[in-house]
Amino acid sequence: MTQIPSKTQILDWLASNPGASAKRDIAKAFGLKGAERIALKRLLKELEATGDHARRPVAAPLAADKFPPVTVLAMLPPDADGDQFAEPLEWQGATPAPRVLFVSAKGDAPLATGDRFLARMTEVAGEDYAWEARLIRRFGEAAHRVVGVFRKGAEGSRITPIDKGADREWRVAAGATLGAREGELVEAELTGPRGRMGLPAARIIARLGDPSAPRAVSLIAIHQHGIPDDFPDDVIAEADAANLVPEDYGDDLRALPFVTIDPSDARDHDDACFSEADDDAANEGGHILWVAIADVAHYVRPGTALDREARKRGNSSYFPDRVVPMLPDRLSGDLCSLHEGVPRPVLVVRMKLDSAGNKLTHRFLRGMIKSVASLSYEEVQEAEDGRPSLRCAPLMAPVIAPLYAAWRALDRARAARQPLDLDLPERKIELGEDGKVKSVGYKARLDAHKLIEEFMVLANVAAAEELEHLRRPLLYRVHEEPSPEKLDALREVAQASGFTLAKGQVLKTAHLNRLLAQAEGSEFDELLNITTLRSMQQAYYLPQNLGHFGLALRSYAHFTSPIRRYSDLIVHRALISGHGWGADGLSPGDIETLEETAQHVSETERRSMAAERDTTDRYLAAYLSDRVGSSFSGRISGVQRFGAFVKLDETGADGLIPIREIGREYFHYDREAQTLRGADTGLTLGVGQRVMVRLAEAVPVTGGLMLVLLEVEGRALPQSGGNRRAKPGGRKLAASKARERGIARKERHSRK
Repeated sequence: MTQIPSKTQILDWLASNPGASAKRDIAKAFGLKGAERIALKRLLKELEATGDHARRPVAAPLAADKFPPVTVLAMLPPDADGDQFAEPLEWQGATPAPRVLFVSAKGDAPLATGDRFLARMTEVAGEDYAWEARLIRRFGEAAHRVVGVFRKGAEGSRITPIDKGADREWRVAAGATLGAREGELVEAELTGPRGRMGLPAARIIARLGDPSAPRAVSLIAIHQHGIPDDFPDDVIAEADAANLVPEDYGDDLRALPFVTIDPSDARDHDDACFSEADDDAANEGGHILWVAIADVAHYVRPGTALDREARKRGNSSYFPDRVVPMLPDRLSGDLCSLHEGVPRPVLVVRMKLDSAGNKLTHRFLRGMIKSVASLSYEEVQEAEDGRPSLRCAPLMAPVIAPLYAAWRALDRARAARQPLDLDLPERKIELGEDGKVKSVGYKARLDAHKLIEEFMVLANVAAAEELEHLRRPLLYRVHEEPSPEKLDALREVAQASGFTLAKGQVLKTAHLNRLLAQAEGSEFDELLNITTLRSMQQAYYLPQNLGHFGLALRSYAHFTSPIRRYSDLIVHRALISGHGWGADGLSPGDIETLEETAQHVSETERRSMAAERDTTDRYLAAYLSDRVGSSFSGRISGVQRFGAFVKLDETGADGLIPIREIGREYFHYDREAQTLRGADTGLTLGVGQRVMVRLAEAVPVTGGLMLVLLEVEGRALPQSGGNRRAKPGGRKLAASKARERGIARKERHSRK
């Protein structure tokens, strides 16, 4: 539980934040939730009673782009030199937040990556930072745990972390090994500060088996990122006790031939669709599109053990060899899954489209459907292409053809709307029966995929608009436009490639699409797609509507996947309470904690993405480990002061060329231009250049790939004279090899 702040701390914070005095603002700043807010409310009443709240000091107006004297920060990973920086949780400036160096005082407990803390801010003139932060108090601590390989030695037992960002071993006392064997993968937690050997003390809390076993790859990421993968007994008991709903539940829509269309290996089916031509003479060429979504809210009620666990997880996490679901299998794979031929409760949206694909009206219902078929993307596409299977043949006229007709209309509306049109194939890792990587390729992009995507986007728009009309609180899916700095960086890459992204206009996705169209088919096609993606802000959840830039939509909410996203469950509950469909709608507790829920599920989404990327990295490193010494073509995808990142053509894997491997000279790093330039030879490395590299190291347990540069744009490297020079008056140019691997990985992931 988070510690309740003192009256003095509250008054200090109020003095530094004169525009934020609501209980919600204070609770958010101090990380207070649930029952902690009740204690805060009591404390604020005491302050009001004594008059202290009203007499709080008035802070001087802050200059633009300045931190208040006291602010809330989150700790970032150490940089290449081991320094710790932090980022503000809120920044009101018009420009990006400046870099903040964390300065620890004697006696301060160490802060881990992700820890949130209240800090006193000091403006300074640092080399590459402008502010220093000193700890006032910590809020919620990140879990001080590590997943690593257990080693026995003459001076005691050790754990070597598998995280490339952690280059320090942990020591384990004789009675804290849990019987772990040499070389075994273990999970441990911190039990004490650094001892006489300079290593933190730990105890083993779980033995995870052979780290080289193929099935351990995703397990490592799951434990490393703290993703809950085991349901508590009370959650399982609640799920097992759930019963089928009566067949007279809500509106009876079982006569409509809904179908589900999913990947061929899908275990759960949370959306079904059906379309038919509109018989309204006033809407000639129009369509009626139905989208049905599993009624998870009926089974997962607010305040239950199921609800608490689903919120804790935030979403399901997907790996090549397993899924860590948000809900137990009794629900996700059974009662909430729209299986073929089985009545299931759903929330349905009926949408009326004109011939150009514009949504004219929509209407939401709660009732029962019975899917007539569980189809895969591939077989639906085969059917549309004139090769229907035996079970698709009778569905062509009544179901499949009308679905494609509605999609083609929506595709015309999409072309007019101009959402961001990136061409970035999704990588696919196939595993053999032994769990090892069999092949690495890219997923096919079929019209059947686009069909379902457009149907889901439209249903999500309808849900947001419906709740706005009902004046009900909801979680929007927000995507803000790129920052001016990221746009400038994109313009520089575009200009260096011979293309143009105009300035001085309100940015629209159509402008970016025009740039991508210019590059299509050229050698810069992939580069500009990747650079455009990296210029984008990350989408997140928010109770306020800021629009969705990437989709070019004014209002957007996630409604279509409540089995695997808690945000969608909140939207379902809001629709239920807004329409008065039952007592299982949005509860007062849901509404009270809506902002905290938005932040939490945004964080769990990022956690899952990081774990999934880590797993992909490890599988790719394992796949390439027997090709160490081989040469590969690729393209420079990023540049930092410690080296250059290269995306390999064959697998799409990312590897690092450490700066020490480029040449025996000092390299100047230009942050804005994203280049490294040799002081002696003038060799310049920049984003987008074609290179040939040799794979020097592939470590499956960490996912690290280290590369040696052979050629740049078809030319061998120039030879530099003398030894590489140290940076005058600066910090070390290159850290240890272990640190290099660690920061490389964290930087690579922060860029995605």
